[in-house]
Amino acid sequence: MTKTAAVIGGGVIGGGWAARFLLNGWDVRVFDPDPEAERKIGEVIANARVSLPGLSDTALPAEGALSFHDTMSEAVDGAAWIQESVPERLELKRKVYQTLQEHCAEDAIIGSSTSGFKPSELQGCASRPAQIVVTHPFNPVYLMPLVEVVPTEKNPPEMVTRVKEILTGVGMFPLHVRKEIDAHIADRFLEAVWREALWLVKDGIATTEEIDEAIRMGFGIRWAQMGLFDTYRVAGGEAGMKHFMAQFGPALEWPWTKLMDVPEFTEELVDLIAGQSDAQSGHMSIREMERIRDNNLVSMMRALKAQDFASGAVLNQHDAKLSAEAGMVRKASEIVDASLPIVTVRRAVPIDWLDYNGHMTESRYLHAFADATDRLMEIIGCDQAYIATGGSFFTAETHIRHIDETHLGSVIEVRTRVLMGEGKKMHLWHEMYAGEKLLATGEHILIHVSLETRRPAPFSAEIAANLKMICEAQADLPAPEGAGRYVGQPR
Repeated sequence: MTKTAAVIGGGVIGGGWAARFLLNGWDVRVFDPDPEAERKIGEVIANARVSLPGLSDTALPAEGALSFHDTMSEAVDGAAWIQESVPERLELKRKVYQTLQEHCAEDAIIGSSTSGFKPSELQGCASRPAQIVVTHPFNPVYLMPLVEVVPTEKNPPEMVTRVKEILTGVGMFPLHVRKEIDAHIADRFLEAVWREALWLVKDGIATTEEIDEAIRMGFGIRWAQMGLFDTYRVAGGEAGMKHFMAQFGPALEWPWTKLMDVPEFTEELVDLIAGQSDAQSGHMSIREMERIRDNNLVSMMRALKAQDFASGAVLNQHDAKLSAEAGMVRKASEIVDASLPIVTVRRAVPIDWLDYNGHMTESRYLHAFADATDRLMEIIGCDQAYIATGGSFFTAETHIRHIDETHLGSVIEVRTRVLMGEGKKMHLWHEMYAGEKLLATGEHILIHVSLETRRPAPFSAEIAANLKMICEAQADLPAPEGAGRYVGQPR
């Protein structure tokens, strides 16, 4: 499949789509009549270049080529995926589809970012309705994994499958909405909360800031990792959801909310809400707020990665795919040339690895070297399956030399040598680079142990053979500068 995407409409959402595809190795062709489109999309992509790589524990693929075009016909030339993100006017969208289908490939996918229209409405005047499907994302598109995929019976199942495969391939979570409905799924919840928030402000119950604090200090954190129904199931205690429903179900009949009633949008209400919002965060520019938002999202989702849960599980699956596509070695049999140091880590420096000086803090050098050691263990055969049998390596000694600094977004690479591996001991040497600049070295002595006795024990024949193969292949490499040094020894 040709990895070329066309983005039609380059606003906030279109720019986010461009960044999502571009930074996942797709060529992106943009059409937007706005004379400022190139600048605006460039700013969105600049933010994405800082934040998106920080979600991954492996390097993203080489960035695709970005180009801007004067006509839709030029933009869709050769595109396998076409993302429509034009304003929410049905007649405009239908006119756009007519033009797109005159010039795009018949097997190209046309996805719509619409939050309000059903796919059957979009397909209404199309010459090839099977080609059009709703793919509704969430802002910022380059970070948020959720995309609602809403087909109709006119979309063949194999086309829907291909849609989900492509979206998964760029690190997103395609939620298949099986029955079309106005506003799909997620926005219906958002609309309900938005209506109630407007009433609370209008009636003088709460300010915009107080409402935001109620969300971000409370249920917003729970929802981010567990959703709605699992949150309430837990709230039911050991008796679960049935107990929760019995206890709180009757409250649904009480007149607590005005979810089905919308306050009149008078100038006074708009001025009230806009004034409170300006007082709340008007001291920051939109670009500053976007950067704060992105950094917070990356940090929260990275925490979920450590638990392999919710959006973190999606990110871990994408990391595994990226690692495999980049040719990162996971087994000794995959090593092409064992005489060279083995690349065990290749990743970008994320926001939560920085210190108060703005560079990678010293504990993260150890983190990266520990990841490199874990990968080397996996390569030689000490993987999770082996550890489950009762054997593993424990680190006995570590010596790190900090040689140079590195910053947010820098792609670091750890190259690993096995200096010795026999009996019960393994001696590793890691070198960390940014490009060809040496950042640090890590020297590690590991002891193989029985997890049952917690005492040193010989490793398996497979591990011994793999270690011997690597050691012998790397034996002719120059002795590492700094190996065996003690702290404070002059260079």
